[in-house]
Amino acid sequence: MSKSKIVIAADSFKGSASSMEVENFIEKGIRRVAVNVEIVKIPIADGGEGTVDSLVSACKGKYVYEKVTGPLGNKVKAKYGMLYGNTAIIEMAEASGLQYVDKTTMNPFKTTTYGTGELIRSALGRGAKTIYVGLGGSATNDGGAGMAEALGVSFKDKKGREIRLGAEGVNEIETIDVSHLDPRFADVEIIGLTDVTNPLCGKNGASFIYGPQKGAKAEDLPMLDGILFRYAEKIKEQLGMDVADAKGAGAAGGLGAGLLAFCGAKLERGIAKVLELVNLEQHVKDADLVITGEGKIDNQSVNGKAPIGVAQLAKKYGIPVIAVAGSADDDLQAVYEHGIDLVIDAVPKPVALNEAIANAEKLITNAGETAYRAFCLAKRAEK
Repeated sequence: MSKSKIVIAADSFKGSASSMEVENFIEKGIRRVAVNVEIVKIPIADGGEGTVDSLVSACKGKYVYEKVTGPLGNKVKAKYGMLYGNTAIIEMAEASGLQYVDKTTMNPFKTTTYGTGELIRSALGRGAKTIYVGLGGSATNDGGAGMAEALGVSFKDKKGREIRLGAEGVNEIETIDVSHLDPRFADVEIIGLTDVTNPLCGKNGASFIYGPQKGAKAEDLPMLDGILFRYAEKIKEQLGMDVADAKGAGAAGGLGAGLLAFCGAKLERGIAKVLELVNLEQHVKDADLVITGEGKIDNQSVNGKAPIGVAQLAKKYGIPVIAVAGSADDDLQAVYEHGIDLVIDAVPKPVALNEAIANAEKLITNAGETAYRAFCLAKRAEK
C-alpha cells in the first residue's frame, strides 16, 4: 500500500508566523501521528505580504536588497526576488508599506510610491524581462505617481515646477511628460498582482475604501478621492488612457492605475498567478490531502484569498481540503461552498491576541495534528 501524500500550501499568519513557518508547524503536528507520510510544502501568498518569500522559496530564486525612498521620503531597506534569472517579483509594501508609518506619522496626503518605482528600476537594471508587482499593504494614496516619477515621468504644476511627492503633489499636476520614461519598458512585461477589483475613484475606490487604514479622517476622503479623480482626468486628457474605472486600478492607493497608465501593465488576480508560478497544480493532482490556511478565514476569504485559490485547484482533482486558521468566523458557509471541506481554528478557546501570537507554534502544530486526525477518520469512514 502506497503511503499518503499530503500537500501543505498555506499563507502567512500575519504578525505571528511566515508561510514557511506555518507549514513547518503543520508538518510537525502531522508527524506526531504519522511519521512515514509524504509531505510536500509549497509556501504561497496572494500577491500581498509574503509573496516575495513564497516565490523565492518555491522557485529557488534569490533576494536583491536595495536602499530606496520610503513612503515618508526617508531611506528604507527593501528586498525583492529574482526568479529564473530574468523574472522579478516585487512587493510594493517593501518600499511603500504601512510598516514604515505609525499613528503619528501616517498621512495619505504626503506618502509616496517613489520607492516602489526605484525597486522596479533596480529590477530593470538586473535584466528583468517580466516584473510582478504585488499590490497590497500600502501606506500611500498617490495613484502611483511617485512610482512613475522614479521611472522618468515628469509631472509639473501650473508654474512649470516638478510637483511635490504624495497626493498633495498629485493635486498640483497640470502637465504629464512621459518622454523620459525608462526606455527598457519597451521589452518588459509588467504585471500587477492584486486580490481587489476596486476602481481608482468613487465610493468604492482607493480613497474611500482604503484611505482610513492609512490615516485618512472621514472628512479627508472626498478630498483624496477628488485628487485621484483629477489625476485620472489628466491622464485621460494627456495620455489618452482611461484608468478611473479600470478593475483593480484602486489597489494599493491607486498604484494599479499608475502601473496601467505608465508601465503598460496588466492587472491579474494575485493568488491565481502565484499558484501558477509555484506550479502548485503539479504537486496537488496526485495528493491524498491538501492543507491550506491563513491568519483569518471568514466569508470574505472567497474574494481572492489564498486558501480559496488552493481549494479550487484541489477540487479539479477531487482532493479533500482542510484549512487551518488563526481565527475562523462562526459562519463559514461561503468558504465551504468554494471548495474547503473543513476549517480548523488554531485558537480553540478565547485568548488575548498577544498570547495567541506568542504561542503560534504550539497552536498551529496542534491544529496540524487535528487536521491529519480528521483526514484519517474520514478515510476510515469510507471503508
